Amino acid sequence: MTATTGTDDDRGGRDGEDDRAALARLLPPAAGFALPPGRHEHHRERLMHQIDHDTAAASAAPAAPAKDRASARPRLLRPSFLAPVTALALAGALVAGYSAQGGGQAPAQAGTGASASERAGHAQPVALVLNRISDAAAKSDAGPVRDDQFVYVRSQVQDGDLTGGTLVTGPLAEREIWYAQKPGPQKKLGQIRQDGETFPINAELGDTDGTREGVNRPTYRWLAALPTDPQRLLDHLTALTPESDTQEHAQAVFDQIGHLIRETVLPPETAAALYKAAALIPGVTEAPGAVDAVGRKGVGIARVDARYSWRSEWVFDPETLAYLGSRTFLTADTEIGGKGALLSADAVVKRDVVDEAGVRPQD
Repeated sequence: MTATTGTDDDRGGRDGEDDRAALARLLPPAAGFALPPGRHEHHRERLMHQIDHDTAAASAAPAAPAKDRASARPRLLRPSFLAPVTALALAGALVAGYSAQGGGQAPAQAGTGASASERAGHAQPVALVLNRISDAAAKSDAGPVRDDQFVYVRSQVQDGDLTGGTLVTGPLAEREIWYAQKPGPQKKLGQIRQDGETFPINAELGDTDGTREGVNRPTYRWLAALPTDPQRLLDHLTALTPESDTQEHAQAVFDQIGHLIRETVLPPETAAALYKAAALIPGVTEAPGAVDAVGRKGVGIARVDARYSWRSEWVFDPETLAYLGSRTFLTADTEIGGKGALLSADAVVKRDVVDEAGVRPQD
Protein backbone atom coordinates (compact mmCIF):
# COMPACT_ATOMS: atom_id res chain seq x y z
CA MET A 1 0.00 0.00 0.00
CA THR A 2 1.43 3.39 -0.97
CA ALA A 3 1.37 6.09 1.69
CA THR A 4 0.21 9.55 0.69
CA THR A 5 2.75 12.22 1.56
CA GLY A 6 2.81 16.01 1.45
CA THR A 7 5.10 18.89 2.17
CA ASP A 8 5.75 20.14 5.70
CA ASP A 9 3.67 23.22 4.85
CA ASP A 10 0.78 21.02 3.72
CA ARG A 11 0.93 18.97 6.89
CA GLY A 12 1.20 22.13 9.00
CA GLY A 13 -1.92 23.59 7.35
CA ARG A 14 -3.87 20.36 7.84
CA ASP A 15 -2.67 20.10 11.44
CA GLY A 16 -3.83 23.66 12.12
CA GLU A 17 -7.29 22.90 10.74
CA ASP A 18 -7.40 19.64 12.74
CA ASP A 19 -6.45 21.48 15.91
CA ARG A 20 -9.20 24.05 15.45
CA ALA A 21 -11.82 21.40 14.68
CA ALA A 22 -10.71 19.42 17.74
CA LEU A 23 -10.94 22.54 19.87
CA ALA A 24 -14.49 23.20 18.67
CA ARG A 25 -15.51 19.64 19.59
CA LEU A 26 -13.86 19.71 23.03
CA LEU A 27 -15.25 23.01 24.26
CA PRO A 28 -18.30 22.59 26.52
CA PRO A 29 -21.54 24.48 25.89
CA ALA A 30 -21.62 28.07 27.14
CA ALA A 31 -22.94 28.46 30.68
CA GLY A 32 -24.42 31.47 32.36
CA PHE A 33 -25.00 34.56 30.28
CA ALA A 34 -24.81 34.29 26.51
CA LEU A 35 -22.70 37.02 24.97
CA PRO A 36 -24.40 39.39 22.56
CA PRO A 37 -23.48 38.67 18.94
CA GLY A 38 -19.99 39.91 18.13
CA ARG A 39 -19.17 40.91 21.72
CA HIS A 40 -16.61 38.12 22.20
CA GLU A 41 -15.04 38.73 18.76
CA HIS A 42 -11.85 40.33 20.07
CA HIS A 43 -11.18 37.54 22.56
CA ARG A 44 -12.04 34.81 20.06
CA GLU A 45 -9.56 36.29 17.58
CA ARG A 46 -6.85 36.28 20.25
CA LEU A 47 -7.50 32.56 20.62
CA MET A 48 -7.40 31.94 16.86
CA HIS A 49 -4.26 34.06 16.50
CA GLN A 50 -2.57 32.01 19.22
CA ILE A 51 -3.52 28.76 17.48
CA ASP A 52 -2.23 30.05 14.13
CA HIS A 53 0.95 31.32 15.78
CA ASP A 54 1.63 27.99 17.51
CA THR A 55 0.85 26.06 14.32
CA ALA A 56 3.20 28.24 12.27
CA ALA A 57 5.93 27.86 14.87
CA ALA A 58 5.50 24.10 14.88
CA SER A 59 5.70 24.00 11.06
CA ALA A 60 8.88 26.09 11.04
CA ALA A 61 10.63 23.95 13.66
CA PRO A 62 12.94 21.09 12.63
CA ALA A 63 10.99 17.95 11.83
CA ALA A 64 10.56 15.72 14.87
CA PRO A 65 10.60 11.96 14.74
CA ALA A 66 7.20 10.48 13.92
CA LYS A 67 6.85 9.01 17.41
CA ASP A 68 7.20 12.52 18.90
CA ARG A 69 4.70 14.29 16.62
CA ALA A 70 1.59 12.87 18.26
CA SER A 71 2.69 14.17 21.64
CA ALA A 72 3.75 17.54 20.22
CA ARG A 73 0.45 18.56 18.56
CA PRO A 74 -1.85 18.29 21.61
CA ARG A 75 0.08 21.06 23.38
CA LEU A 76 -2.34 23.48 21.61
CA LEU A 77 -5.07 21.94 23.75
CA ARG A 78 -3.17 21.94 27.04
CA PRO A 79 -5.38 22.63 30.09
CA SER A 80 -3.56 25.88 30.94
CA PHE A 81 -4.56 27.19 27.51
CA LEU A 82 -8.03 25.69 27.19
CA ALA A 83 -9.31 26.66 30.64
CA PRO A 84 -8.90 30.43 30.30
CA VAL A 85 -10.12 30.32 26.70
CA THR A 86 -13.23 28.42 27.70
CA ALA A 87 -13.81 30.76 30.62
CA LEU A 88 -12.89 33.95 28.83
CA ALA A 89 -14.21 33.77 25.32
CA LEU A 90 -16.41 30.86 24.49
CA ALA A 91 -18.17 29.48 27.59
CA GLY A 92 -19.62 32.69 28.95
CA ALA A 93 -17.49 33.16 32.08
CA LEU A 94 -16.01 36.19 30.38
CA VAL A 95 -18.65 38.88 30.52
CA ALA A 96 -17.12 40.83 27.65
CA GLY A 97 -17.96 44.47 27.74
CA TYR A 98 -18.77 44.48 31.45
CA SER A 99 -18.15 48.16 31.74
CA ALA A 100 -18.90 51.51 33.24
CA GLN A 101 -20.59 54.14 31.10
CA GLY A 102 -18.45 56.99 29.90
CA GLY A 103 -15.11 55.45 30.89
CA GLY A 104 -15.87 54.45 34.45
CA GLN A 105 -18.87 56.35 35.73
CA ALA A 106 -21.84 54.38 37.03
CA PRO A 107 -24.84 54.57 34.68
CA ALA A 108 -27.48 56.99 35.87
CA GLN A 109 -30.82 55.23 36.43
CA ALA A 110 -29.44 52.14 34.74
CA GLY A 111 -30.73 49.63 37.23
CA THR A 112 -34.31 50.82 37.12
CA GLY A 113 -35.04 49.15 33.79
CA ALA A 114 -36.69 52.36 32.56
CA SER A 115 -35.83 56.02 32.27
CA ALA A 116 -37.56 58.72 34.30
CA SER A 117 -39.63 59.82 31.30
CA GLU A 118 -40.73 56.25 30.66
CA ARG A 119 -41.87 55.86 34.26
CA ALA A 120 -43.72 59.15 33.96
CA GLY A 121 -45.55 57.86 30.89
CA HIS A 122 -43.81 60.14 28.37
CA ALA A 123 -42.47 57.40 26.09
CA GLN A 124 -43.88 57.25 22.58
CA PRO A 125 -45.24 54.01 21.10
CA VAL A 126 -42.13 52.16 19.98
CA ALA A 127 -43.55 51.47 16.50
CA LEU A 128 -43.77 55.21 15.82
CA VAL A 129 -40.16 55.75 16.90
CA LEU A 130 -38.85 52.81 14.87
CA ASN A 131 -40.87 53.95 11.85
CA ARG A 132 -39.11 57.32 12.03
CA ILE A 133 -35.73 55.59 12.29
CA SER A 134 -36.74 53.32 9.39
CA ASP A 135 -37.73 56.28 7.21
CA ALA A 136 -34.37 57.97 7.89
CA ALA A 137 -32.47 54.75 7.09
CA ALA A 138 -34.34 54.36 3.80
CA LYS A 139 -32.96 57.73 2.68
CA SER A 140 -29.36 56.74 3.40
CA ASP A 141 -26.84 56.74 0.55
CA ALA A 142 -24.86 53.85 2.11
CA GLY A 143 -23.41 51.29 -0.27
CA PRO A 144 -23.22 49.50 -2.49
CA VAL A 145 -20.15 47.57 -1.32
CA ARG A 146 -18.18 45.51 -3.82
CA ASP A 147 -17.27 41.89 -3.16
CA ASP A 148 -13.55 42.78 -3.14
CA GLN A 149 -13.92 45.54 -0.54
CA PHE A 150 -14.01 45.66 3.26
CA VAL A 151 -16.52 47.25 5.62
CA TYR A 152 -14.60 49.31 8.18
CA VAL A 153 -16.02 50.05 11.64
CA ARG A 154 -14.17 52.05 14.29
CA SER A 155 -15.74 52.02 17.75
CA GLN A 156 -15.04 52.98 21.32
CA VAL A 157 -15.58 49.96 23.58
CA GLN A 158 -14.86 49.03 27.16
CA ASP A 159 -14.22 45.43 28.14
CA GLY A 160 -14.01 43.57 31.41
CA ASP A 161 -13.98 40.02 32.72
CA LEU A 162 -14.63 37.89 35.80
CA THR A 163 -11.91 35.31 35.31
CA GLY A 164 -10.20 36.18 38.60
CA GLY A 165 -13.44 35.89 40.54
CA THR A 166 -13.92 39.65 40.69
CA LEU A 167 -14.89 42.11 37.99
CA VAL A 168 -11.92 43.82 36.34
CA THR A 169 -12.90 46.64 34.00
CA GLY A 170 -10.42 48.06 31.54
CA PRO A 171 -10.29 51.58 30.16
CA LEU A 172 -12.32 52.78 27.19
CA ALA A 173 -10.47 51.53 24.11
CA GLU A 174 -10.60 52.03 20.37
CA ARG A 175 -11.44 48.99 18.28
CA GLU A 176 -11.14 48.83 14.48
CA ILE A 177 -12.56 46.00 12.38
CA TRP A 178 -12.29 45.31 8.66
CA TYR A 179 -14.94 42.84 7.42
CA ALA A 180 -14.25 41.03 4.14
CA GLN A 181 -17.14 40.99 1.66
CA LYS A 182 -15.89 38.20 -0.61
CA PRO A 183 -18.65 35.63 -1.24
CA GLY A 184 -18.38 31.92 -0.59
CA PRO A 185 -16.58 30.03 2.20
CA GLN A 186 -13.67 32.09 3.54
CA LYS A 187 -11.01 31.17 6.08
CA LYS A 188 -9.92 34.78 6.61
CA LEU A 189 -12.93 36.99 7.28
CA GLY A 190 -11.13 40.25 7.90
CA GLN A 191 -8.98 41.92 10.52
CA ILE A 192 -9.38 43.41 14.00
CA ARG A 193 -7.15 45.94 15.76
CA GLN A 194 -7.36 46.77 19.47
CA ASP A 195 -4.97 47.44 22.35
CA GLY A 196 -2.14 48.05 19.90
CA GLU A 197 -2.42 44.58 18.38
CA THR A 198 -3.79 43.41 15.05
CA PHE A 199 -5.22 39.95 14.42
CA PRO A 200 -6.88 38.22 11.49
CA ILE A 201 -10.55 37.33 11.86
CA ASN A 202 -10.58 33.61 11.19
CA ALA A 203 -13.43 31.35 10.15
CA GLU A 204 -15.97 30.37 12.79
CA LEU A 205 -14.95 27.46 14.99
CA GLY A 206 -15.82 24.22 13.24
CA ASP A 207 -15.93 25.77 9.75
CA THR A 208 -12.88 23.88 8.48
CA ASP A 209 -13.68 24.77 4.87
CA GLY A 210 -14.33 28.41 5.69
CA THR A 211 -17.34 30.42 6.84
CA ARG A 212 -19.99 31.31 4.28
CA GLU A 213 -21.80 34.62 4.19
CA GLY A 214 -24.86 34.60 6.44
CA VAL A 215 -26.10 35.84 9.78
CA ASN A 216 -22.65 35.21 11.32
CA ARG A 217 -20.86 36.80 8.33
CA PRO A 218 -23.31 39.39 7.00
CA THR A 219 -21.82 40.70 3.77
CA TYR A 220 -23.46 43.54 1.88
CA ARG A 221 -24.54 41.13 -0.86
CA TRP A 222 -26.16 38.80 1.71
CA LEU A 223 -27.89 41.70 3.45
CA ALA A 224 -29.23 43.04 0.14
CA ALA A 225 -30.86 39.66 -0.55
CA LEU A 226 -32.84 39.59 2.73
CA PRO A 227 -36.63 40.03 2.61
CA THR A 228 -37.72 43.65 2.92
CA ASP A 229 -41.19 42.86 4.23
CA PRO A 230 -40.78 43.41 8.01
CA GLN A 231 -42.71 40.30 9.12
CA ARG A 232 -40.99 38.04 6.59
CA LEU A 233 -37.63 39.48 7.59
CA LEU A 234 -38.33 38.92 11.29
CA ASP A 235 -39.45 35.35 10.64
CA HIS A 236 -36.29 34.73 8.58
CA LEU A 237 -33.93 36.12 11.24
CA THR A 238 -35.79 34.28 13.99
CA ALA A 239 -35.23 31.01 12.14
CA LEU A 240 -31.52 31.82 11.63
CA THR A 241 -30.93 32.77 15.29
CA PRO A 242 -30.08 29.69 17.39
CA GLU A 243 -32.16 28.81 20.45
CA SER A 244 -30.27 29.23 23.73
CA ASP A 245 -30.71 27.97 27.27
CA THR A 246 -29.15 31.18 28.55
CA GLN A 247 -31.24 33.83 26.78
CA GLU A 248 -34.82 34.38 25.72
CA HIS A 249 -35.09 33.69 22.00
CA ALA A 250 -36.83 37.02 21.37
CA GLN A 251 -33.92 38.74 23.15
CA ALA A 252 -31.42 36.80 21.03
CA VAL A 253 -33.20 37.97 17.87
CA PHE A 254 -33.24 41.58 19.13
CA ASP A 255 -29.51 41.39 19.87
CA GLN A 256 -28.86 39.77 16.48
CA ILE A 257 -30.55 42.68 14.74
CA GLY A 258 -28.50 45.01 16.91
CA HIS A 259 -25.33 43.28 15.72
CA LEU A 260 -26.34 43.76 12.08
CA ILE A 261 -27.05 47.44 12.73
CA ARG A 262 -23.75 47.96 14.53
CA GLU A 263 -21.24 45.94 12.50
CA THR A 264 -22.28 46.33 8.85
CA VAL A 265 -23.01 48.80 6.09
CA LEU A 266 -26.70 48.14 5.47
CA PRO A 267 -28.44 48.55 2.12
CA PRO A 268 -31.05 51.28 2.72
CA GLU A 269 -34.01 49.00 1.98
CA THR A 270 -32.66 46.34 4.36
CA ALA A 271 -32.00 48.88 7.11
CA ALA A 272 -35.52 50.27 6.83
CA ALA A 273 -37.00 46.77 7.05
CA LEU A 274 -34.79 45.78 10.02
CA TYR A 275 -36.10 48.62 12.18
CA LYS A 276 -39.71 47.82 11.34
CA ALA A 277 -39.02 44.15 12.05
CA ALA A 278 -37.60 45.08 15.46
CA ALA A 279 -40.88 46.84 16.28
CA LEU A 280 -42.65 43.49 15.88
CA ILE A 281 -40.58 41.76 18.58
CA PRO A 282 -42.59 41.45 21.83
CA GLY A 283 -41.21 43.53 24.68
CA VAL A 284 -39.39 46.15 22.59
CA THR A 285 -39.87 49.66 24.00
CA GLU A 286 -38.60 53.19 23.62
CA ALA A 287 -35.83 54.27 26.00
CA PRO A 288 -35.73 58.07 26.24
CA GLY A 289 -32.44 59.45 27.56
CA ALA A 290 -30.34 56.45 26.48
CA VAL A 291 -26.58 57.01 26.15
CA ASP A 292 -23.80 55.16 24.34
CA ALA A 293 -20.33 54.19 25.58
CA VAL A 294 -18.94 57.73 25.33
CA GLY A 295 -22.00 59.37 26.89
CA ARG A 296 -23.73 60.60 23.74
CA LYS A 297 -27.43 60.95 24.48
CA GLY A 298 -30.06 60.03 21.96
CA VAL A 299 -33.23 58.23 21.03
CA GLY A 300 -33.22 54.80 22.65
CA ILE A 301 -34.77 51.46 21.72
CA ALA A 302 -34.63 48.71 24.34
CA ARG A 303 -35.68 45.23 25.37
CA VAL A 304 -35.39 43.43 28.72
CA ASP A 305 -34.60 39.73 28.94
CA ALA A 306 -36.86 38.89 31.88
CA ARG A 307 -35.33 35.43 32.31
CA TYR A 308 -31.82 36.72 32.96
CA SER A 309 -32.53 40.30 34.06
CA TRP A 310 -30.58 42.19 31.44
CA ARG A 311 -31.57 45.10 29.23
CA SER A 312 -30.18 45.85 25.77
CA GLU A 313 -30.43 49.40 24.43
CA TRP A 314 -29.71 50.91 21.02
CA VAL A 315 -28.97 54.63 20.82
CA PHE A 316 -29.68 56.89 17.81
CA ASP A 317 -28.76 60.49 17.07
CA PRO A 318 -31.69 62.69 18.13
CA GLU A 319 -31.42 64.81 14.96
CA THR A 320 -30.41 62.46 12.14
CA LEU A 321 -31.59 59.20 13.77
CA ALA A 322 -28.30 57.58 12.69
CA TYR A 323 -27.07 54.73 14.91
CA LEU A 324 -24.69 55.91 17.67
CA GLY A 325 -24.05 52.88 19.87
CA SER A 326 -25.49 50.50 22.42
CA ARG A 327 -25.25 49.27 25.97
CA THR A 328 -26.43 46.23 27.92
CA PHE A 329 -26.84 46.21 31.69
CA LEU A 330 -28.35 44.18 34.51
CA THR A 331 -31.81 45.07 35.78
CA ALA A 332 -31.52 43.06 39.02
CA ASP A 333 -28.87 41.68 41.35
CA THR A 334 -27.50 38.44 39.88
CA GLU A 335 -24.67 36.01 40.53
CA ILE A 336 -22.42 37.88 38.08
CA GLY A 337 -23.09 41.45 39.18
CA GLY A 338 -25.36 43.94 40.86
CA LYS A 339 -28.34 45.79 39.52
CA GLY A 340 -27.25 48.47 37.06
CA ALA A 341 -23.87 46.88 36.20
CA LEU A 342 -23.08 47.26 32.51
CA LEU A 343 -22.48 44.11 30.51
CA SER A 344 -21.41 45.94 27.35
CA ALA A 345 -21.15 49.39 25.83
CA ASP A 346 -19.97 50.69 22.47
CA ALA A 347 -20.00 53.87 20.43
CA VAL A 348 -19.49 53.80 16.66
CA VAL A 349 -17.09 56.56 15.67
CA LYS A 350 -16.55 55.79 11.99
CA ARG A 351 -18.12 53.46 9.46
CA ASP A 352 -16.89 53.29 5.87
CA VAL A 353 -15.81 51.07 2.98
CA VAL A 354 -12.15 50.51 2.07
CA ASP A 355 -10.31 48.48 -0.56
CA GLU A 356 -7.82 46.78 1.74
CA ALA A 357 -7.85 45.34 5.27
CA GLY A 358 -5.73 47.33 7.71
CA VAL A 359 -6.11 50.58 5.77
CA ARG A 360 -8.10 53.38 7.38
CA PRO A 361 -10.56 55.39 5.31
CA GLN A 362 -9.82 59.01 4.52
CA ASP A 363 -11.43 61.29 7.12
